[in-house]
Amino acid sequence: MTISKQELQINEEIRDKEVLVIGADGTKLGVMSSKDAMQTAFEQELDLVKIAPQATPPVCRIMDYGKYCFEQTKREKEARKNQKVVSVKEIRMFSTIDTLTLIHN
Repeated sequence: MTISKQELQINEEIRDKEVLVIGADGTKLGVMSSKDAMQTAFEQELDLVKIAPQATPPVCRIMDYGKYCFEQTKREKEARKNQKVVSVKEIRMFSTIDTLTLIHN
């Protein structure tokens, strides 16, 4: 799952009344209040991260946010390393006509 490098809301920053919660192992835990979702995340010693704020209800995932950020930057570095730089070479051509002098022996 890839999440763009936008400002994600984590833990207490989530102000929605109800959220759809996805567990750390990827299972759907269902719709619950954000307080209950945070309590569940803290019991597992993980963070609650809002990954789809535009959904109804917003989707939050229980994950280790520090580890996620580290892996995201690692993936971006790897992508930059494997990126090929395309260089365009320029050739200038002019159409000039010159008189040719033939020398006969």
